[in-house]
Amino acid sequence: MRHLLLALPFALLPLVAAQAHEAHEHGSLGAHEHGVGRLNAALDGQTLELELQSPAMNLVGFEHPATSDADKAKVAAVRALLDKPLELFNLPKAAGCIVANQELQSPLFGDPAPEDADDDDDDDHAPEAAGSTPAAGAEHHHDHSEIHAHYQFTCATPTALKTLDLGQVFKTFPATHKIQVQLITGSGQQGVDATPEAATLKF
Repeated sequence: MRHLLLALPFALLPLVAAQAHEAHEHGSLGAHEHGVGRLNAALDGQTLELELQSPAMNLVGFEHPATSDADKAKVAAVRALLDKPLELFNLPKAAGCIVANQELQSPLFGDPAPEDADDDDDDDHAPEAAGSTPAAGAEHHHDHSEIHAHYQFTCATPTALKTLDLGQVFKTFPATHKIQVQLITGSGQQGVDATPEAATLKF
């Protein structure tokens, strides 16, 4: 499912390194900052892949295991919203995109640490400090629960994908104040920060 996104850590290493450096300067790990999410997007032919990573706090409002009925209801509601990516990402109808595959992962959903956590940690060099063992990586992600959503779309008319509108993501999850986007298309790659005031990105 992630054949396009597998190339992202390598293709975007300079961008990731720059973001990680900036985050370290501000006293943050960069990988887990409340109010900030990350989106990797890759468009190749008729295939569009989106990978959204966010601290659970941004989407659910907490990061502890959902034990109360109220917390479980919040987690279920957020999962239902994430299960509708065509609405969430407001893809142009003219592009004729359909969901070919999707996967949601989070400790809050009862999942173990995401299988690509090692890739993420390698990018921002977090695990070296904690000892780069899978156990240490899993521990880190349970201390700071994240929600990872992977989507693969098949688009009949990819030329109609002129923009990626994240406005609905910000409206749906108002605790998200910024999304760090890394975008790869046939014409190159770009890194940009999307905000509620500047939520539309050009492919």
